[in-house]
Amino acid sequence: MVLSRYHLLVALILLALVYAGPAPAQTSVTAEVKQVVDRVITVVCDKELQQPANEQKRQRALKEAIGAIFDYAEMAERSLGRHWKGHTPAEHAEFVRLFETLLENSYAGVIESYSDEKISYLQETVEGDYAEVKSKVVTAKREEFAIDYRLMKKGGRWVVYDVVNEGVSLIDNYKSQFNKIILKEGYEELIKKMKSKKEEITAPQKGFDAATVA
Repeated sequence: MVLSRYHLLVALILLALVYAGPAPAQTSVTAEVKQVVDRVITVVCDKELQQPANEQKRQRALKEAIGAIFDYAEMAERSLGRHWKGHTPAEHAEFVRLFETLLENSYAGVIESYSDEKISYLQETVEGDYAEVKSKVVTAKREEFAIDYRLMKKGGRWVVYDVVNEGVSLIDNYKSQFNKIILKEGYEELIKKMKSKKEEITAPQKGFDAATVA
């Protein structure tokens, strides 16, 4: 049986698909970071969400946006350092919940400071299960600020475990504060301060500094 030109073309296309297989997904660590940053900028720049009456709605939107790639548990453990050991799973869970609020607002504050400027993604470095994405903010006055993201691969996906703003690590900043409080006043006092800061952050007001616990 002789195949018509149409049937021959169809057969060749099907054969090509069989041997070619599905096209690999073209994605990058930078693309994942940019997607989250864009969502956060949308939230912090939303005039309606900036209203005091919408503070809780803003908090939920930030949690959803940042939580898409930030590994709160990993970041909380790193920020507590050697003090993480010796506490119960329930205490760990409580600490992570409190830390989430601090981190979300501290990071949002960084982004909010530069949200009206241009953000460029400069370099992506991947070494095994760890990666770093370097970005730069350029202001209208041509001033430049660096915001770098450190990530690790967990469960087949990239998650952020630290953010470095102008050379200052958010995790190292908290780790230093937490360590001083624990050594001077004890772990329970740290938890009290974090609860107090959470209430301050979630209250319908502005002007707080989420990067500072005490």
